[in-house]
Amino acid sequence: MLVPMKHQLDFEKPILELVAKLEDLKKHPEKNAVDVSFADEIRRMEEKLAATRRHVFSNLTAWQRVQLARHPLRPFTLDYLKRAFTDFSELHGDRLFADDRAMVGGFARIEDQRVMVIGTQKGRETKENILRNFGSAHPEGYRKALRLMRLANQFGLPIITLIDTAGAYPGVGAEERHIAEAIAVNLREMVLLDVPIIAVVIGEGGSGGALGIGVADRVLILENAYYSVISPEGCAAILWKDRSAAAKAAEALKITAKELKALRLVDEIVPEPLGGAHNDHPAAATKLKEHLLKHLGELQKLDPADRLRQRYDKYRAMGHFLEKQPATT
Repeated sequence: MLVPMKHQLDFEKPILELVAKLEDLKKHPEKNAVDVSFADEIRRMEEKLAATRRHVFSNLTAWQRVQLARHPLRPFTLDYLKRAFTDFSELHGDRLFADDRAMVGGFARIEDQRVMVIGTQKGRETKENILRNFGSAHPEGYRKALRLMRLANQFGLPIITLIDTAGAYPGVGAEERHIAEAIAVNLREMVLLDVPIIAVVIGEGGSGGALGIGVADRVLILENAYYSVISPEGCAAILWKDRSAAAKAAEALKITAKELKALRLVDEIVPEPLGGAHNDHPAAATKLKEHLLKHLGELQKLDPADRLRQRYDKYRAMGHFLEKQPATT
């Protein structure tokens, strides 16, 4: 997938320069006289490009992964629903106030398994971003999600949630309609649902907005996604009084997939195509589908009572730490 110039990231410049040279060589071989054959030169350039791409994307900083997680061409929830699932039938409304388009959900199939899929949805263009509220759900979005989860529980359907949000909407209207209460109720109810639950952070996993659909038996995260209590910019504004210190904050927050796995806050990392999921939507969806089917199969083998106990223990174990005792003289 060719990424338009306006969406190319700074750290991709070495790759883009080689791509430009390779394209120029292919288009104008007469201007690029070399001692070896033309085919050999093309092969040498392609090998150098592949090596450069591997080097760049195997040494990304936390802030660079945040940039990839926010990439506007990255596959969103509806993109995965088109490629990893079939027979998606969207359900609307929370039956209390409105239908929040930042939260989508409905019945679907993954292979021959019926499931309920719920996820936050961003937009790519201005009009769609306004419709989707930039992926930041209102209280009615979380209440819709809970309505669908209860429906899934009633029919014995596993629940899969796809998380990609900078956070729940912090506006006055959301506060008036009790956004904190809506998220808190979801946390309580998701711990108690009888059916298997798998949550996947596919892009941004921001604060309570992500956690509101993130309590699960298994929490997966894509390789270049992040999960954090606060955005790097917000952290930088608080600790350093300067939002430009976001890169430093991203490192300190330990928000990348590898760090979260080490901290046992996520259960597995889903690999992405080289260069990020935005470069190959079908490959990203295929890999996600493989991991979902694996974990779904494992969870369905468990007794419901055992699964609930393991879910409870999983979250009770988070946040434990030991302080080193001062040496006694």
